[in-house]
Amino acid sequence: MNRRLTALFAAFEAMLVVAIGVGIPLAPLTVLWGAQFGFGVDWGAFWRASVDIWLIGHGVDVTVTLDPTTAAALGYAGAGDPFTITIAALGLGMLTLLLAVRAGRRVAETRFRRLGQIVALGTFALLSFAVTFSSLHPLARPSLVQGTLLPTVVFGVGFVIGVLLTRRDEGESTGKRLRDWIAGWSPRVRAIIATGLRAGTAAAAAVVLLASLATSLAIAISYAKIISLYESLHTEVMGGFTVTLGQLAFIPNVVIWTASWFVGPGFAIGTGSTVSALGTQLGPIPAIPLLGALPTGSYTFGFVGLLVPVVVAFLVGAALGPGLRRRLGAEAGGSGVLLTGLATGVVGGVILGMLAWASSGAVGPGRLAHVGPDPWAVGGFAALEIALAATIGLYASLRRSGSRSEATTAR
Repeated sequence: MNRRLTALFAAFEAMLVVAIGVGIPLAPLTVLWGAQFGFGVDWGAFWRASVDIWLIGHGVDVTVTLDPTTAAALGYAGAGDPFTITIAALGLGMLTLLLAVRAGRRVAETRFRRLGQIVALGTFALLSFAVTFSSLHPLARPSLVQGTLLPTVVFGVGFVIGVLLTRRDEGESTGKRLRDWIAGWSPRVRAIIATGLRAGTAAAAAVVLLASLATSLAIAISYAKIISLYESLHTEVMGGFTVTLGQLAFIPNVVIWTASWFVGPGFAIGTGSTVSALGTQLGPIPAIPLLGALPTGSYTFGFVGLLVPVVVAFLVGAALGPGLRRRLGAEAGGSGVLLTGLATGVVGGVILGMLAWASSGAVGPGRLAHVGPDPWAVGGFAALEIALAATIGLYASLRRSGSRSEATTAR
């Protein structure tokens, strides 16, 4: 494959990612345009809405001004004033990331991979600018700078991951300078940092995994309430499908909200509201079917949910304790375990705090300017819980290993 074909191939891969991302909301909206509106309105409005949805999926701020009729129907104070949507529909962002990994792997397999990487990133940035510019409208105006940069950053991260994965599969050496720098550390420091990174990441991943299972269970249990909310919207088949598609884009957000519920601080659906394991206080909320799965009132055994990150961190610490003992040798125990537990808590807290930050923001006017968890509270509580539980797990594992070694020696 010569240089020109490599450049065209890389540009096509970038165009495909943008086309799929914008096309997912555009396809049902176009069908809705024909089926429900009889092609009688301007299709450009549906194009702009699709682009806005795609941009929101990447965290781009979109300033919206509702028409007087819609603002009056919402019934919120200040609904007619311009407001900015800052929340990210993480489902669409994750789609771009995964497609970018695929594109990175495919471009890395070409002969002129450096050229392909530059062309792919440049093409994606130009397309992001073009679609953002095409969606500018007085009633819904996305940030042109963010619309160009943020989707490109998401694509770039996934693209680089794909390239690195391909190089690893091909046996190429990457990150040699970083490995050489780390090799200069003392074995004690390497053991503590490596175990802390592995344990903190595993604890955060386990909390999110259990949160996804809990979210699925809550949706299944609240199925009847969700259906009644669908019926109250009085949408046609395509309208209901479009609403469902929009909710699917926010499923990762809801999973992270559930993880915040496990950690303790919970999350908010509007200013002044709270949804936590110890109780729920909700004011007026939009008639979105997915919100029918929200808990109401207080749970007698709601505190059990708070044990999830504690139990997970304890088990992770217990599982990684023997490996830490082998690395530290005679230095195992004491300050080494304390520092490892602290590192585990910091890593887990940072990951969960960043996820909480990515999943929160403003979705509407008035009290809907605050939706989602408080990232500082989630990160702080998670760091404390994971650090304490992981430290106890590490100590328990080391003591058990020590007892077994003594018994073996005695025999």
